[in-house]
Amino acid sequence: MPETTTQTHRVSDDLQLAWAGVTDRGRRRENNQDAYLAKYPLFVVADGMGGHAGGEIASQSTVARLEEMVDAGEISAETIEAALRSAVADIHSHPETTDEGTGTTLTGIYLDRDDDGAWRWVVLNIGDSRVYLERDDRLIQVTTDHSVVQELIASGKISPEEADGHPYSNVITRAVGASELVPPDYVGVDLHDQDRLIICSDGLTKELTDYGILHFLRENPDPGAAVDAMVDAALENGGRDNVTLIVLRVLFSSQDAERPAAGDSSSTTAEIAE
Repeated sequence: MPETTTQTHRVSDDLQLAWAGVTDRGRRRENNQDAYLAKYPLFVVADGMGGHAGGEIASQSTVARLEEMVDAGEISAETIEAALRSAVADIHSHPETTDEGTGTTLTGIYLDRDDDGAWRWVVLNIGDSRVYLERDDRLIQVTTDHSVVQELIASGKISPEEADGHPYSNVITRAVGASELVPPDYVGVDLHDQDRLIICSDGLTKELTDYGILHFLRENPDPGAAVDAMVDAALENGGRDNVTLIVLRVLFSSQDAERPAAGDSSSTTAEIAE
C-alpha cells in the first residue's frame, strides 16, 4: 500500500489542522463496505452493513450527502440531519438495497465555534464506529457505542473484558438507513495544542486495543504515518473486517484566548445542550 499523504489546512493565523485518512478491504471481506470523508471542516467514517452491495451503497450514499452539505458551506446539527434524511431516502430507493438490514454507522467530527467564539469540535455518532481523543499521552473514547453489548455493559450484565467474545458483539442498535432516522449523539470537545482525534470503524478496534492505538500514535507524530501503521497492524492481527480511520492533529502556533493555558484542568468533553 502506498504511503498516505498528510493534508493540512490553516484555519486561522494561529490554528492549523493536519490529517490523513485511509480505508482497506481487510484480509477476509470480498468488498469494502466502509467509506470516509475528510474534507475540512468535516471528518467522518461510515461502516456499511447489509447483504450483497447494500452496505457499500449505504455508506457511500451517506458520505456523498454529507459532502454535498460541506460543499454548500452550512454545517450544523440541523444540516447534518437533513443530509442524513436524504441519505436514508437514497438508500431505500436504490434498486440493490433489498435487504431490510441495509444501513451504515456514522461517526466523526466537525469544527465549530461555541457561543464565546472559541474553537471546538462537535463529535457525532450513530452506531459502533468510534472517535477517540489523544491528549497528554492519554487515549479517551469520546463516543459511546450504540450496540447490544454496550447496553449489557452499561446495565452491569457483562464486563468490558467479556464484550469482545460476546455472540452479540456485532449487533448495533442504531444505524443510518435501517429505519426512520434517529439523530446522532453530539458531544462538544475543546481544542488543545497537539491534540489528536482518531475516527475509525470497528475493523480497527477489533484488531487493536486502545493501548495499541496509543502506541502507534506515540511512534508516529505525522497523521499519514500513523494511519498507515495502524492499518498495517490491524491487517497483521487478522484484518477480519474492512478497516477505515482518520487521524487529525491540532496545531496552535501561538497562545491566544482560544488556546487553553498550560495546566488548564477543564473537562475534556461536555455534552452539547439540546
